Formats: sequence, C-alpha cells, structure tokens
Amino acid sequence: MTSTSERPDELARVAAPDEGISVDELKLAARNHGMPLEALRYDLTPPGLHYLLVHYDIPYVDPASWRLSIGGAVERRIELDLDAVRARPRVTHTVTLECAGNGRARFLPRPISQPWLDEAIGTAEWTGTPLAPILAEAGIAPDAVDVVFTGHDHGTERGVEQDYARALSVADATADDVLLAYEMNGAPLPPQHGAPVRLIAPGWYGMAHVKWLRDIEVVRKQFTGFQNATAYRLKQDADDPGEPVTRIRPKALVVPPGFPDFQTRRRIVEAGDVPLFGRTWSGTGTVTRVEVSTDGGASWLEAELGPRPGPYAWRSWRLTWQADARGDYELCVRATNDRGETQPVDQPWNRQGMANNMAQRVDVTVR
Repeated sequence: MTSTSERPDELARVAAPDEGISVDELKLAARNHGMPLEALRYDLTPPGLHYLLVHYDIPYVDPASWRLSIGGAVERRIELDLDAVRARPRVTHTVTLECAGNGRARFLPRPISQPWLDEAIGTAEWTGTPLAPILAEAGIAPDAVDVVFTGHDHGTERGVEQDYARALSVADATADDVLLAYEMNGAPLPPQHGAPVRLIAPGWYGMAHVKWLRDIEVVRKQFTGFQNATAYRLKQDADDPGEPVTRIRPKALVVPPGFPDFQTRRRIVEAGDVPLFGRTWSGTGTVTRVEVSTDGGASWLEAELGPRPGPYAWRSWRLTWQADARGDYELCVRATNDRGETQPVDQPWNRQGMANNMAQRVDVTVR
C-alpha cells in the first residue's frame, strides 16, 4: 500500500507516450464494466448492462439493520430506517447516468485510472423519495453551505484512507428532483448499484450519486473531502487546483452498425442504405441537434431526433446512411444542446481524464 505521507496528486499518474494498459488498470476494468453500446437499443438499461463503477468494495449492508442519519447544521437530527424511507412519498425519475471518467482511455497522454472508452453510461427508472422535504424537516441552518453524503464503501485512494463521501451545495441538494432511491427499474436496488438506498442527483455525473448511503451531514463550510477537492477536478497538472466536475456535458452515441470483427471491433456493413440509431443526452440544457459524419468529422449530416421521454433521460436519434461506395469509413457523432454547447471532435486534455465528451468514432468497412 502506498504511504499516506505522499501527496495525493503525486499518485495520479499519466501514462508515458508508448505505455500500454497496466495490470492495475486491468484489475479496475475487470471489477467495473461499461454498457455494451448495442444496449443503446433499450429505452431502460437492464441493471446487468448498466455501467458500473465501484471505487472500493461492494459493501454488504443488511436492509433490516440499515439506518440513515441526517445531522450536522440542522435544528433536529433525523434517523430513518428503510421502512421509514419507503413510507414517505414515492417518486420515479428516468435518469441517464454517465461516469465522469467516461472516455478517459481516449486521451493522449492517457491518465491512468479506470480505462473507460465510451460505454460508461446507462438509463434507468430510479424510485425513491425526494430528499428536500426530509432536509426541510431537519431544519437546515441559515448559514449552511454544503450537504455531505457518505457511503458505506471504505478504501484507500491516492494514499488517502476514506469512506466515499461527496457533497452538493445546499441549493443543489434541495432541488426537487434529488432522490433517496431504493428501486431500480421497478425492483429493489441490486447490491452493486447501492442497496439498500443511494442518492440520485439527475443531470450530474455519476460521482455525485453516492451509493450505499450511511449518513447525510449539513455543514457550514465548503466540503473539502477528497472526492470533492482532489478527485473529480478539471486540471492540467498536479499543482493546478482545477475546476470541479459537475453536470453532464452534451453527448451522443451511435449503436455500432453491422457486425464486428472480434479483435478490432471494426464494423462490417453491406453497401446500400445503412440505418443508424443512437441516443443523446445532456445534464446542462436540452439536446436540440445530433449530427453524424461518415468521413471522420470533415462533413456532417443532421439526424432526426426522437421524442424526449423526460427531462433527465436520453432521447433517441436516427439517420439512414447511404453507403454506396465500398471501402473503409470512420463514423462520428456529436450533439448540441439548447445552450449552444457542442461536443468537440478533438477534446481538450485534462490530467484526470474527466468529462470527456469528444465525438464518438466508429471504424466501419462497407463491402
């Protein structure tokens, strides 16, 4: 184990130019998993296909003895068991989740961590009870700044031993759409997805949706715990304090067409009309345009958007590609939202490999 006397960011390494995926990264990739992109066909991602990132171990939490305490800078401390949470008003939101590190392995040089490509996504129906009324009952102090959410998962990260904890501002934590969720797609939360209760904060990258919730603490100062102040920052070097990763940037993905080569994943399609289908989402604003390129981003065609199923969920898009000439192609897809934010074709680099929403690229051979 690395000494805790080392600076945490000295342990966040960037790969050398010709360095391959390490055994340590393979250990992470074997525990975590992305959503196979053909599963974009499902409106709701089956739990076993939904992306998964577990920082430490999946804790075993007995639902019968589980308790959630709400305290800190509040007028009265509240403790809830699972029955008490389930007895409160019940709400279901369809929410697309994306890991903040999605796309990290596509950066050059590559930040060394979980080596995501494009698949760290999923959409599910999350059922639970709104958090805001519970915090109102507790009585948040007028000078409170942040709300800290701590899970049961415990480990060491970059030399720092910790329980996984993330904070939202009081304003963000008391938004009407934030849930204490206990069901996923109509069934009790699976252990790997945060059972018995997890946080759902629609529009935010996955690091904010704390799993295996243990306690909620309202604090009078900005939270400076590891997962807020050190991890999940957009920074250029170890000494750069960076900007916090927050809401999901606009993104679109295509279901890779045709069929794949086993080793390279290059797609093979027959010449003629090739139907393309995908999904698009944004945690900031609403996606208003999806464009597809068949020449690596030199030119673009606008796709047809499907109906918007809700404010927090991905929506479908379609386009028929007239692939009349045989040969090799590179498909790209990008989204633009109503705030004018468009996915870049080439992503600005950052040291931790966060919030990478560069346009997807798919190699295709037309035969």
